[in-house]
Amino acid sequence: MPAQETIKKTETAMQKTVEHMVQEFSSVRTGKASPALVDNLDVMVASYGSKMKLKALAVITTPEPRMIMIQPFDPSTTGDIDKAIRESKLGLNPVDDGRSLRLPIPELSEERRIDLVKSVKAMAEESRVRVRACRKEGMDAAKKLKADGEITEDGMRDLEGDVQKLTDKFVKEVDTALASKEKEVMTV
Repeated sequence: MPAQETIKKTETAMQKTVEHMVQEFSSVRTGKASPALVDNLDVMVASYGSKMKLKALAVITTPEPRMIMIQPFDPSTTGDIDKAIRESKLGLNPVDDGRSLRLPIPELSEERRIDLVKSVKAMAEESRVRVRACRKEGMDAAKKLKADGEITEDGMRDLEGDVQKLTDKFVKEVDTALASKEKEVMTV
C-alpha cells in the first residue's frame, strides 16, 4: 500500500503544478478581452481600510471582444479600483464613467506578442522544473520505502518506473498547454 500512496501523492502534486500553470496562462493577454485578465492576477484594491481582491468589490464582464467592464458593487470604490488597475502590471488604462470602469484592450504588436510568448515559455519551464521536483520526491520516497524494508528491490524499480511515467505524462501536458497558448498569443 505505501507504493500506491506515494504514486497518488506524486500525481496530485504534479496535477496541481499543471493546473497552476494553466491558471497563470489565463492571465496572459492575447489581444481579446477576458475577465481572467483582472481576475486571476488577483488585483488587490486598497478599499475600506484594507486590501481586497477586485472580484470581491465588483462584477467583471466583457460586453465587447476588446473591452472589459468593471461594475463596482459600491460606486464609491471606483477610484480605488481605478488606481489598483493602473498600478498593476497589466498595462491597461481604465476609463471611468462614474459608475463603472471600462478597460479597452489594445491590439497587440508583433513585438509584444513575441515578448508574451517568451514569458509563457518561462512559465512552462518553471512548471516542468516543479514537475521534475515532484518526480525527485517520488523517487526519494521509493528509495526510503526500500530502505525501510516496506518494498523489495523490484518493487522500488516498479515504483520508480511509475513515477517516471507520471513525469512524462505531466511534462507532455505542460508542452501541450504551452503550444496551445503560444498559438493563441501569436494569432492576430
